[in-house]
Amino acid sequence: MTVLVTGATGSVGRHVVDQLLQRGQRVRAMTRKPDKAGLPAGVELVSGDLAQPETLPAVLAGVDRVYLFPVVENTEASLARMREAGVSRVVVLSSLSVEHSAPGQSALGDYHLAIERAVEASGIPWTHLRPGAFAGNTLEWARSIRAEGVVRAPYGEAQQTPIHEADIAAVAVAALLDEGHAGAKYPLSGPAAISRVAQVRAIGEAIGRDLRFEEISPEAWRAQVSAFMPAGIIDTLLAYWAASVETPDPVYPDVEKVLGRPPRTFAQWAADNAKAFAAP
Repeated sequence: MTVLVTGATGSVGRHVVDQLLQRGQRVRAMTRKPDKAGLPAGVELVSGDLAQPETLPAVLAGVDRVYLFPVVENTEASLARMREAGVSRVVVLSSLSVEHSAPGQSALGDYHLAIERAVEASGIPWTHLRPGAFAGNTLEWARSIRAEGVVRAPYGEAQQTPIHEADIAAVAVAALLDEGHAGAKYPLSGPAAISRVAQVRAIGEAIGRDLRFEEISPEAWRAQVSAFMPAGIIDTLLAYWAASVETPDPVYPDVEKVLGRPPRTFAQWAADNAKAFAAP
């Protein structure tokens, strides 16, 4: 059996590749720049783009199952190519925002809902993974931590349940390889709510350095990121952080239900990624 991993160089996709290899699977990894992928030996690297379905027939030849990175452009056409190629299972990296917002209320939720609906209409058996906040989102703090030992951000007391990307990948691999996951929609979270201030503290402990969280206004943060982040995503994030100050993110049981073990803690993620935050 050959498993195609799209978005193979992403924060989850790399873990999916590694874990499929650990289970002895043939892995075909699709990326737009195979020469820069940096994936392990034994992976078949292919060039392709989900937004350009005409690139897919050769990529899909002999593929049985697909880990689908969320790309909304030309989704229906790409799925048609998968169906024609005989793909028997698709596992979708979606988002918890689909569950937390009604259609039209969240740009992030609408984006992923459109992909989920297209997959469901494709006729290919599917599983949707709906993670909440990625622990790796805190990598946006790495530069200021390395340079100054400080994080400047709004809503320091927002209580999140960030999930380790390796746990998302582990659920993806189970859904790709094991039976009993067809038609499931798995909300995924870390094991406990932790404030953004406490996340900074955990990173400091991982790198052996005292760090400081400096609260800034939502308007100041918007000004910081508006040059590279769409306004709809900014609005969604600010609303989410504001709400989770008073109402912490829920903890979902699905990681443990699928894997038979609790999800990794944020402290574990920080230890695994300490090099990204450590001063040179």
